[in-house]
Amino acid sequence: MANGIDNLLVPSLRKQIESSLGKKRLEKIEKRLIDRHGMNMVQAIKDFYKLDSVLREFLGANADNIETKSLQNIIELEKSKRKEEWVTIQDQELSKMFLETLGDKDKNKILGTVMKKPLIIADILKKSRIPQTSGYRKIKSMISDGILIPNGFEYSTDGKKIKKYETVFQNIKMEIQENGMKVKIQLKKQILNNSTIFQIVQI
Repeated sequence: MANGIDNLLVPSLRKQIESSLGKKRLEKIEKRLIDRHGMNMVQAIKDFYKLDSVLREFLGANADNIETKSLQNIIELEKSKRKEEWVTIQDQELSKMFLETLGDKDKNKILGTVMKKPLIIADILKKSRIPQTSGYRKIKSMISDGILIPNGFEYSTDGKKIKKYETVFQNIKMEIQENGMKVKIQLKKQILNNSTIFQIVQI
């Protein structure tokens, strides 16, 4: 499952790193990423080893603190005795995105169709019974946001590979707290193992 939760974290993590380092230093780091690896900040977050190597070049051992603090400002990882991986969303914009997705009737149907097994887009539209044009647009939006992730493929009648998609989580719950709604997601098995961010940053 390529990039699993990493896609989901990209916008928030970029914002947090910029907040910690400042815009000018971040621009220098991004220039170095382009010179050294041919990728911008967003691409490097998805391939976190590259970003980590450049951060260490600029910050030395302090890169660990910046990475850990930035990730902790976005999510809190909870490991239960049953080895379930629950993540509490700390970042307000990320929480808002989840709430808006759940509040959209069509997106909710889309989530329901791919919660248990990955499907190609045509089958998602068929099973969720939503209009093709708006449904396709909403699926693309959910892929872009990182809520839907690619997992496997099937062949079309003319032999082309078509990607299948599933949700990044297997369960979601919302808790009402004094400062608003708190979103928690239970990650699917192997999501954290496949994440280049979590392979480097321990929280």
